[in-house]
Amino acid sequence: MENKQQEHVHLLIVGSGPAGYTAAIYAARANLKPVLYQGIQPGGQLTITTEVENYPGYPEGIQGPEMMVDFEKQATRMGADIRYGMATSVDFSQQPYKVIIDEEKEITADAIIIATGASAKWLGIPSEQRLNGSGVSACAVCDGFFFRGKEVAIVGAGDTAAEEALYLSKMCSTVHMLVRRHEMRASKVMQDRVLKTSNIIVYWNSETEEVLGDKKVEAVRIRNNKTQEIKDVPVSAFFVAIGHQPNSGIFKDYLELDEQDYIVTVPGSTRTSIEGVFACGDVQDKIYRQAVTAAGSGCMAALDAERYLSAKEHQ
Repeated sequence: MENKQQEHVHLLIVGSGPAGYTAAIYAARANLKPVLYQGIQPGGQLTITTEVENYPGYPEGIQGPEMMVDFEKQATRMGADIRYGMATSVDFSQQPYKVIIDEEKEITADAIIIATGASAKWLGIPSEQRLNGSGVSACAVCDGFFFRGKEVAIVGAGDTAAEEALYLSKMCSTVHMLVRRHEMRASKVMQDRVLKTSNIIVYWNSETEEVLGDKKVEAVRIRNNKTQEIKDVPVSAFFVAIGHQPNSGIFKDYLELDEQDYIVTVPGSTRTSIEGVFACGDVQDKIYRQAVTAAGSGCMAALDAERYLSAKEHQ
């Protein structure tokens, strides 16, 4: 540690996106002088989203990246110190807590807000990334609206995939659901709902070979892994619902995580298992995962941190 640059800050926010930026706005207004490091993907998952229509205050909708620029500008105007850089390791064994940025700078902080988000799991096929935002999406609730009355495909077999397929079935003409095995992992009640929905077609033992289309999704090529039959299904959108991975790895030695590696917070708050460390947004929310709920929890984290620091100063 001796060779590292060192700096002490009052409040450190790790990660950007709606949660981190909202925490920075509230913390700056409370004169906590927050320093925010944006992480590997400044703006979070919304920077790979095209149109956002379900965030209040944007009646005409807004592009995801543009929305995150607005959030960042507002946080900066309030006085937040926003920096490029990624937290690469932490030491929460004693106060002040330490966070290493880009493996070279050591930041100590009186309080820390974690807003590192979660990353969608992808299938790993090239066309999936090439058409991401042009019909390929990892969030049916976010993007299903744009494909009203059209045929779409969704891949996945768990409760999230079943929920999203049912959500899509209410607005899309047909939902083609691709399940890799001969059965779903979803709960029995969710499976029953899917199988009873007339416009959801389930393809068992089916794997995605390729998403077809030049500028936008036009079809999905699937392979039956029992018969090896290959089939092209015309669709306007391809939704991936095989889960999310919370970006919590560097905290696992210090904070309590659940069985899926989401940071555990005290119900009704953003407090983690370590005093003075708070978590907000998708890194601790596996249920809602929406921009507006992430922003709300970012507000909560800033208020929790403000109360904690205020109480500490008056001890």
